[in-house]
Amino acid sequence: MTLIAGKPASFWIDSTAKLTFSPFVNNTVVDVAIVGAGIAGLTAAMLLKRAGKTVAVIESRQVSTGVSGHTTAKITSLHQLIYANLIKEFGAEKARLYGESNQAAIEQVAKLVEEEQIDCEFSRQSAYTFSDSPEHLDKIEAEVEAAVKLGLPASFVKDTSLPFPITGAVQFENQAQFHPRKYLLHLAQTLPGNGSYLFEETRVEGVEEGSPCQITTNRGVVKAADVIVATNLPILDQGLFFAKTYPKRSYIVAAQIETSKAPEGMYIGVGENYRSIRTTPYEGGTLLLVGGEGHKTGTVDDTEQRYLRLEDYARDRFGVDTFEYRWSTQDMVSFDKLPYIGKLTPLNNHIYVATGFTLWGMSKGTLSGMLLSDLILGRENPWAELYDATRATPFVSETSLKENSNVAKHWVGDRLKGLDNSSFSEVARDEGKLVTINGNKVAAYRDEQGTVHAVSAVCPHLACIVDWNSAEKSWDCPCHGSRFTYDGELIQGPAVKDLES
Repeated sequence: MTLIAGKPASFWIDSTAKLTFSPFVNNTVVDVAIVGAGIAGLTAAMLLKRAGKTVAVIESRQVSTGVSGHTTAKITSLHQLIYANLIKEFGAEKARLYGESNQAAIEQVAKLVEEEQIDCEFSRQSAYTFSDSPEHLDKIEAEVEAAVKLGLPASFVKDTSLPFPITGAVQFENQAQFHPRKYLLHLAQTLPGNGSYLFEETRVEGVEEGSPCQITTNRGVVKAADVIVATNLPILDQGLFFAKTYPKRSYIVAAQIETSKAPEGMYIGVGENYRSIRTTPYEGGTLLLVGGEGHKTGTVDDTEQRYLRLEDYARDRFGVDTFEYRWSTQDMVSFDKLPYIGKLTPLNNHIYVATGFTLWGMSKGTLSGMLLSDLILGRENPWAELYDATRATPFVSETSLKENSNVAKHWVGDRLKGLDNSSFSEVARDEGKLVTINGNKVAAYRDEQGTVHAVSAVCPHLACIVDWNSAEKSWDCPCHGSRFTYDGELIQGPAVKDLES
């Protein structure tokens, strides 16, 4: 077994208390039900309650322990390299709206932090997209030119506080970073009361449009005039968002660093093996976060190597030698790089979704909450058309054709995996493996004590075959990103059921 350093937990979650919210009430009736207590759902709930609506947030696990609790937590409109491409693909006006909406999201977070006096280590920082080789310098320069043209706070720099030389970087001034779970727990605590609720450990299994809409959960029914589904990828298959996005996993290691040696600002590299870099306060000192090593979910078995490469980078570039934390995260990448925010389908008037944040969920999740609350309140919003969830789907793009053909290959080809393994004796200690027992595909994990944990290998979402993730000890679906513990318990949707025993 490969030895990887650090506590296998998100620092954001590990450094915050577990809070208990109101118990579930069957047949709850509210104005708006919100599925998912991440940044999109909680922002929408906060804004809607402030506007006089009653809300019920329904979370399958605990507040902000999904994607929002595993983020790098950069709040920025600088999304690696995007503006030059947006101008090329959509024109300057739509690119300007993209930048404007993400800038507005930064200010929305800043406003709530100030108004609510939220202790969440919010700080203004410059954000950088950098290259440490001449190979990508032309793309950096093109991005600066595009961003300046759109009125964004961009400039080209060659000097940063990174402890290694770079050839150039895009700098956006006056961006921000924070402790996401401290922020979101505060938003969550403002919700219950005066006819509003927040329910944890309550899994939504279905939503039906009507007057009112009906939300079926594993603990009863909630009724609402409007519903927002904010579950990273919608748990509802209408709208085909599983075919308009693909799931991407990435990894983070966190090491304590001398504050005097810590870089100032938030960084992301370019190129295939880019790294994400930022710091956060930690036990009176500073914690360095280094992220990267992204890949499509369920397509890599030996995920330990992803952490080891990040450790090597942190040691080499920053001189750290011990690691406090490591964790991974997953987000849905939109084929056209724009999130889908709005009505579930053209036929739905009361069910809304937000998905496809493409690894920049702190700004896009916030602007989703702002946009969806405006739509429900009947307010005009200048970003509604750009992000319209029912817009023409880029099914024929090169990326979408590739990813959807990969899904088809997994659906067929993965059924051949494990045919040679017809006994649990094939599974070593601390190993997960696909085996075929009596003609059935079985996902089997043998723990370090020698006990075998066996569940169906068929994902209950659309019947793809799951794949073993060795570093996380989980079964991950390579088709649409559902994830399960080694015992088959659902970790992340779009599936709404556990793997069968």
